[in-house]
Amino acid sequence: MKRLLSSLFIIAGIAILVVAVAAWGKSPGKHHRGGKTITVIEHATTDATTDTGAAGDSAGDVLTFANEVFDRKDEKKVGTDQGYCIRVVPGASYECNFTTLLAGGQIVVEGPFYDSKDSVLAITGGTGRYRNARGSMELQALESGTKFRFAFHIIG
Repeated sequence: MKRLLSSLFIIAGIAILVVAVAAWGKSPGKHHRGGKTITVIEHATTDATTDTGAAGDSAGDVLTFANEVFDRKDEKKVGTDQGYCIRVVPGASYECNFTTLLAGGQIVVEGPFYDSKDSVLAITGGTGRYRNARGSMELQALESGTKFRFAFHIIG
């Protein structure tokens, strides 16, 4: 009887360990548990690049902007954004830091902006109704880079 009980405890312990490891390894993925997605369209009308080093596109150049953002249908202005990007890889990518100002608060993001593909940036914080925000922002170029879709996947 003792041997049977010991075996059952060992089997139960292994089963609990397997379930715990499986649950720990799962990522939240696209479900964004307990969060929401806010999508806006930026009109890139003020983007300006300052050449800081070698002439032309070179590492260290600074892209600054302060643009209007519109609702997901691109019909109604819902806020603004402002920020900067530092050229890291000429012809390929910048590293950006910017704030999107919306009714009720601000969302701050940081991450890469690619010249020829979509980007995913980290939500690093916020204010007001977004004060506990974390998650990610998908950035997609529209209309040959004159507009950009920001999809904020907010957790918190």
